[in-house]
Amino acid sequence: MTLNVAIVGGSGYAGAELLRLLHGHPEFQVTAIAAHTKVGEAITAVHPALTPFAGMTFCEASAAEVKSADVVFLALPHGASAEVVPLVASTQRIVDLGADFRLQDPEQWAAYYGGKHAGSWFYGLPELVDHSALRQQKRVANPGCYATAIALAAAPLIGCADLSDVVVVAASGTSGAGRSASEALLASEIMGSMSAYKVGGVHQHTPEIEQTLRNAGAGEVRMSFTPLLAPMSRGIHATITVKAEHGDAQQFRSAYETFYEDSLFVQVLPPTRQPRTADVLGSNYAHIQTTYDAHAQRVVTTVVIDNLVKGAAGQAIQNANLMCGFAESTGLQALGVAP
Repeated sequence: MTLNVAIVGGSGYAGAELLRLLHGHPEFQVTAIAAHTKVGEAITAVHPALTPFAGMTFCEASAAEVKSADVVFLALPHGASAEVVPLVASTQRIVDLGADFRLQDPEQWAAYYGGKHAGSWFYGLPELVDHSALRQQKRVANPGCYATAIALAAAPLIGCADLSDVVVVAASGTSGAGRSASEALLASEIMGSMSAYKVGGVHQHTPEIEQTLRNAGAGEVRMSFTPLLAPMSRGIHATITVKAEHGDAQQFRSAYETFYEDSLFVQVLPPTRQPRTADVLGSNYAHIQTTYDAHAQRVVTTVVIDNLVKGAAGQAIQNANLMCGFAESTGLQALGVAP
């Protein structure tokens, strides 16, 4: 049975990626696309590549077509989802791609985002949560892009390394900052250059990642996270180093291979191959490599994802598939498009 889908926030990059992926989904049909500042404009005027949606226009979030949809994706700026949720019926399934309902601790929300904490929903990182529980949900908080990559890279080390001492350096493409105009994101500012930002533990995904790993059974988690802006439109590359005084490369590799042996979208690469962002471009896959630095006594893990797919729209559809009783890979089988 085909289910009707509405997207609220369809004018942004994540909204466009939802539309691109949902066009090939056999069970979901997009019936409403809302975008407050673009109401009445043609979808293809904002997203020229999305020609299958020619003839459709952006509507208000309060439109009847949104309220009658079976599944609603919220692809809104942080802080905006909580304002829209009251417009949606309690019987509708919602996946929120924003941060509004990810954090469980109101104090951490105030510290990293500011404003009133809207509450917390079931956290939808499918590789780290119980699928049977996820299938019962009507409200799911989709993880952040950095949070997805880093949590996937660190989770197999729970119980065999010291997650109270984690250091992460991760680079993201410019689409991770959204579509709003910014001088810092002009091509002449970023081409041929890399720079760090939000240095010193202030990035908003820090508490989300620590919370995710604690909920997965890690106990105490403390992370130093330095994000970088890379001169590419999409993709995340993260390097995670974790203190481990005992062990060897094969032991830790086996931990990753066992952890993800049944995963559809996380691939542990052969020992000689390092992940490349190009290899997951446009796909819902995460590629992971791990080794052991015996000199520094640290496990070093590298991971790549497409920040707009596995880090946003693709994972949101993966969650919606499970919520609706479909196979989690439905509509998400496309591989990366490198080169």
